[in-house]
Amino acid sequence: MKEPFRFPDKKRIFDIIQIGQTGDVPSRLFDLFIVTTILLNILSLILLTFEQLSGFFPLFYTVEYVTVLIFCLEYAARIWTCEYIYGEKGIRSVVRFLFSFDGIIDLFTILPLFFLGGFIAFRFLRVARIFHLFRINSAYDSFNVITSVIYEKRNQLISSLFIIWVLVLASSLCMYNAEHAAQPEVFKNALSGIWYSVATIFTVGYGDVYPVTIAGKIMGMCITFLGVGAVAIPTGIISAGFVEQYTKYQGEQNNGSVSSMRIEGDSEYKGKETGALPVHVVLIVRDGEAIVPLQTTRIKYNDVIIYR
Repeated sequence: MKEPFRFPDKKRIFDIIQIGQTGDVPSRLFDLFIVTTILLNILSLILLTFEQLSGFFPLFYTVEYVTVLIFCLEYAARIWTCEYIYGEKGIRSVVRFLFSFDGIIDLFTILPLFFLGGFIAFRFLRVARIFHLFRINSAYDSFNVITSVIYEKRNQLISSLFIIWVLVLASSLCMYNAEHAAQPEVFKNALSGIWYSVATIFTVGYGDVYPVTIAGKIMGMCITFLGVGAVAIPTGIISAGFVEQYTKYQGEQNNGSVSSMRIEGDSEYKGKETGALPVHVVLIVRDGEAIVPLQTTRIKYNDVIIYR
């Protein structure tokens, strides 16, 4: 006699909707289902912009409604089970999830379903669905290495961006002084040259705004050369960060003084950020995938942490 069907408990629902473990078939199938849903949703969003396919618009809208409804159900399930992410029960874990990156993207994804005929701002939020693609790669080492480098080099990157914007403002002011008399309708004030400065610093100019005086052309040449060096600054910082991260990872792999630990249900580390732990976490093995942790990476149930 077959046992009656029992609806999975909250912990099992949480395990299924998270990135699946290799041996957890339902969780892996759910991952595949969600990825397919994301791709179908984005595909329908793109195809709806082709007037030549207007005869298929009802089908595309149907796909959009169904996939967003699936996102709504997933969003509700993630709110219901978010206590297992943060290791604490109650409204506090719900608030933390709602204001997390995943929570905000999920909310922006489903809001347009209820405001499709309303304000243009809500219709514009449909573009936020493209960020769902990050979920496909978010659990893998390649994505986490990129985010780790950007996070660790954030101060240098902010400084380089500040230098670039100072250069943009200075270039705009110089072009105004050189070109205002010759082109008063183009360079109306000191900020009118920002578009020209940005287009020249980051490319070779767009062509809709350009200098006509000798002084302006010389200034434009200088801005172009300075732009090459300015753009190279953040590129060099990120490149050096990748080299440092790879060297660090290789050194930690060859270091014999590392240990490992699996996070169980009663572990004091569960739900905490790696930066708050008394040990230095060098690697996290989650569901069979290696993750290079940030200081803000949160330890989850069943993780295996490699630490010194």
